Amino acid sequence: MQSEDRLREKLRKIEALYAGAATAGEKAAAGAAADRIRKQFESASRKENSEEFKFSIPDPWSRQLFIALCRRYGVRPFRYPRMHRQTVLIRAPASFVRQVLWPEFEELSDALTSHLLRSPRRSSVRRCTRQRRTPKRSRSPAAYDEPAGCLDV
Repeated sequence: MQSEDRLREKLRKIEALYAGAATAGEKAAAGAAADRIRKQFESASRKENSEEFKFSIPDPWSRQLFIALCRRYGVRPFRYPRMHRQTVLIRAPASFVRQVLWPEFEELSDALTSHLLRSPRRSSVRRCTRQRRTPKRSRSPAAYDEPAGCLDV
């Protein structure tokens, strides 16, 4: 649980950094940071036309993070019919995407990925997938046994 709390705090700090927080008290208020970013998005929407951006994010955790970040700031992610699941499209002002959304997503994604790689539960999943045996043609139960230590996933 402590590592999850550290991850949440780190994500709040990253968000506050991109919102342009002026004081230490504001940095702790992630809700206020999100409001400032929404205002930046609205002002950029008034100043310039929205463009369509196409992102290809193969990692499902990072893709969910990107979609959540878009929705948080009022940007509606979508996909055209028959597009791959890893493809995410948005319509937003170019300055907002380049200066706020994408850099913030990269930092948050790096923090999330490093947390998941350090997580003991996640590492046991990786270990089990590497050690998994292919079943033999016989129906004996021993042929389908999991390697030791993989049942705690």
